[in-house]
Parts: sequence; structure tokens; C-alpha cells
Amino acid sequence: MEEALMTRVPRSEYPRPNFRRDNWLCLNGEWDFSIGEKTLDRKIIVPYACETALSGIEDKGFHKTVWYRRTFTLPGEMGGKNILLHFGAVDYRCDVWVNGQYIRSHTGGQTGFAADITDAVDQTGDNVIEVKAEDDYRDLEMPRGKQFWELNSRSIFYSRTTGIWQTVWLEAVEPLYLVGCHITPEFDRRAVRFEYQLSEIAKKIAFDISFQGTAAANLTVAPQSCKGSVTVGLDQTGLQAWNFQEDLAWTPENPRLFDAKITVYGENGTTDRVDTYFGMRKVSIENGRFLLNNREYYQKLVLDQGYWEQSLLTAPSDEDFIKDIRLTKAMGFNGVRKHQKVEDPRYLYHADRLGLLVWGEIGAAYVYSREYAHRIYSEWMEAVERDYNHPCIVAWTPLNESWGVPEIKVDRQQQAHCNALMYMTKSVDDTRVVMDNDGWEHTCGDLLTIHDYSPSGEKLRKHFESMESVLTMTPGGRSLFADGYGYRGQPILVTEFGGVKYAPESDLARSWGYCEENDLGAYTRKYAELTRAILDSPLIQGYCYTQLTDVENEENGLLTYHRDIKIPLDTIRKINEGTWEG
Repeated sequence: MEEALMTRVPRSEYPRPNFRRDNWLCLNGEWDFSIGEKTLDRKIIVPYACETALSGIEDKGFHKTVWYRRTFTLPGEMGGKNILLHFGAVDYRCDVWVNGQYIRSHTGGQTGFAADITDAVDQTGDNVIEVKAEDDYRDLEMPRGKQFWELNSRSIFYSRTTGIWQTVWLEAVEPLYLVGCHITPEFDRRAVRFEYQLSEIAKKIAFDISFQGTAAANLTVAPQSCKGSVTVGLDQTGLQAWNFQEDLAWTPENPRLFDAKITVYGENGTTDRVDTYFGMRKVSIENGRFLLNNREYYQKLVLDQGYWEQSLLTAPSDEDFIKDIRLTKAMGFNGVRKHQKVEDPRYLYHADRLGLLVWGEIGAAYVYSREYAHRIYSEWMEAVERDYNHPCIVAWTPLNESWGVPEIKVDRQQQAHCNALMYMTKSVDDTRVVMDNDGWEHTCGDLLTIHDYSPSGEKLRKHFESMESVLTMTPGGRSLFADGYGYRGQPILVTEFGGVKYAPESDLARSWGYCEENDLGAYTRKYAELTRAILDSPLIQGYCYTQLTDVENEENGLLTYHRDIKIPLDTIRKINEGTWEG
């Protein structure tokens, strides 16, 4: 392994930028590692999974159990504090020990967890973390997304990710600290609501809000319990913003963010301070139209799998998130559908600040059972909880194309499961639209979303020329609605189409796409033809093109797996704007 790979600390940026503390320690870098037995005789670079090149191992075989070990010492500024140990994500189930003391387990490979390890750590000497991760490739009841259960990737399914794949870090806090805080913009009231949770009852808690360096509001309260809620009005006059919509609202075109500092006080002074932010943004549906900040908004999305050649689900660096977002916007898209993946919070942070709509999604399982249902309920709620504060997220997608619910068309239990996921989501977040089963066989979701991989613009036009043609189509050979359900006037979006392969120099034996063009000019015209057919339909309120990049064998991206450009970005932008005349 190269010396540089062994010594650097990768992904060392703060992993949770919308809830930031200063006193923290990144534990990424070299860990002891083994596959199968607990020999721990190899080295791995965390946070990259052992299947990846950047991990230093790159073993894409089947790995049911992996082990990790890392020694650390607490820096002086953490001395005498409570120590929280965080894992961004470990796929799929894991157990954690510190200095031989069992700390906790966690199930779910797409969401993170934390533990207070204060009683287990040595404040002045060496400490040892051990992690056992289990990930049974044969278990199709396990939410896994695009991770394939066969040895080699094929068509739309990719290499597996086993074990730690997001940042591991320590955080030092006082016994009295802010556990969490939901931030809800109340757009029409020009106010923001904070729902906070404390580890203990505080003497007071202060909320200081600013906008581009200018004070916007502040409020201090004396909590009566560990949980509470306060609503803070924003000083529009003090900000010299005559038009709230134009000057202070968050949109992809103008991603304005408010900064917030939350300070917790005990009897002897400050005990915790967290820096966060929010965007004043409202998502709603009115008269069958999708609205952003009370105005009709046409969504132009691209399907984004969130994979990289050298590191799979983990971005090689924070800059790679920024690069993907900038490329997406340069092509004229105003959003992404993060497909079959709960994306890293760093990506969402950059989408918040750079301006990009995100549809949040979870990786699917492929067999329905009670065990599957329990698993996805738990993991999906963790995802919604984690990402609630991100203004970029405007939609939740718990199910895709009947994956995990293959008999939803006729099976009342699977329909109930779909509805349960949707209503569970709404019960904790009524500020966004929620899908039921994206693509087809719908039940009661907020949008009617359709996946249509017709290979010609002519066919797409026929499908979307009238409401009758829309409601009678059978995308993928499936009904639009499950038995007992029908159209209720929801906004209609085409949330997968295209998938055109252009890879004339590919040497992959199993290169794949929904259709194919081998000439760049023909490929460009095909993209324009398909997109224009969608844009020209007065019934459609948005679309999602498949897809942003090639991924392994699936070579139907607008960019290559390396993020090289196929069609010039400006040409794609003009096509998405409907102004290209090529």
C-alpha cells in the first residue's frame, strides 16, 4: 500500500455541518482490519469500505463479517468532558466495544448512530475501539439498494459495500448539552420553529439568528423540561428586505441560508454551543400543482446513484460532492433524485448552500416479509430524522418500483405497508411531499410519478398527450395504480426516463443501458428528443432523467464514471431549457 494512503486522514472535514460543535476528533484513517475471523492482521483506510480501491484492500468478494480496531488518545481539550462516539454509517449490522467494554449495536447500513462512551474511556491514556460488522449478501429482506447479491455487478446492480463507509468521530460535551433540534421554517408567518431536546433541564437556552452577518432575531427561554419548542419571528425590516420572497427565501436559484447559534446555559454558565443553519422554504401542493414558496415550480431532476469508481458509496473527498453538484447545475438541472441511497450529510449540506433540490430515498430490499418491514420502518425513520433540517430536501421516497413489495398490485398487506411508510413519514414531517411507490402501482402518495423508458420522443408524446393516455399507460408493463386505488388529482411527474447508453469506447463485456447510441451527434439528438417530448406536455410538472453518471456496467450516464463530459454541458443546459436548436 502506498505510504501516502497509509498516513493521510481522509474525509477529515466536519461530518455533520448542520449541527456543528468545535470540540471534536476525526477517527478516519488507518485501522486494523480483518475479514471473517477476528485476526485484525490487515490495515484498512476508514471510511472506505473494503471493496474499494481507496480502502487499500479492494476485495469485492462476499464478506459476511468484518472486524475493525483503532487506538486513540483524547486531546487535552477533551479532558474531563463526556465523550460521544459517532459512526456516520456501517453496513449492515454492527457491534461496538471500547477498551473491551461493550457499548452498543446498530442495525441499518444507511444511517448513523452515536453512543456516550464516557464511562469506558481512559481520559489520559490509550483507548481501543473495536467494531464487528455483519452484512449477509444473501439476505434479500435487508434494505441494500443497488448492492448486488451476485458476485459481479450486472445491469443496474453494483458492487457491495461492507462495514464502515462514512466518517467515524468523537465529540466532547458537558453533561448538559443539546441532544438535537428540529428546525422548521414557517414560511407564511415569516418565522422559524425550533424543537429542541436537552440531556438535562437547562437554566436557559438562547437562539441567535443572523442572515449574511446581520442579526435577524434572538430569543432566550428558560426550559421547564428536557424537551421544548419555541417559534422565533424574523426581523424583515431590520434586514432591510422589502420583499421576503425575493430577498430572504431559499430556492435552487438563490439558496439563501440563515445562520443560527444555539447556546445552552447551566447554573455556572455556558455548557454547550451548536452552530446550525436553515433556509426559509415551503413545499406544498395546490390545485394539483407543485409549489415551492407558494409559486409553481417545474422540477428538472437527474437520477444520481452516488457512486464513485475508486470508493463506491463513499465520496473520495468532500470536493467530489461539490463537483457533482456544480456539474448537475451547469447542465440546467435544478435537482436530483438520490437513487437507492441515503446520501452523506456533507452532500446535503453542499446542496443546501449551492442550491439543488433533493429527493431523499432509501435503498430497497427485494423480498417482502415481517422482518423486512420492521427493518425498513426503523431505518427509514432514522433517515428522515437525520435529514429533517436540510432545506434542499423537498420530497421523500421510501419505495421505488415495487422493490420489496413485488405483489403490491393485488396484495393488501403490501399496500398497507406502502401506506404505512408514507403516513409514518408524514407523521414526523408534514413539510414535504411524500411518495408511496415511485414509478407505478401507486396507492395514496402526494404525487403521481411515472417511469417511462420509451426509446423515442414520439412514444413519449403519445403517452403524455392527454389525461386519458396518461392514466391508461402501463409503464414497465405495470399498472399505474394498485388495485383499489386511482388518480386523485395529484401533480404528475416523469421521475425516470431516458437511460440512453453512449459508451462507444467501452471495453466492458456487459455494458448496459435502456437503449443505445454510438454516435455523439445521435446521442445528443436522442437526449433532446426525449426531453423535449416531456417538456412539451402541459400535463407534466417535472422530470428526472436517468442518469447523472455511468456506474460500473450501467453506462447510460450524461457523464462517465470518472465524471468526464459526454455532451457539452451548455448543450445539455439548453436542451433542459427547451432552447437548443441543434
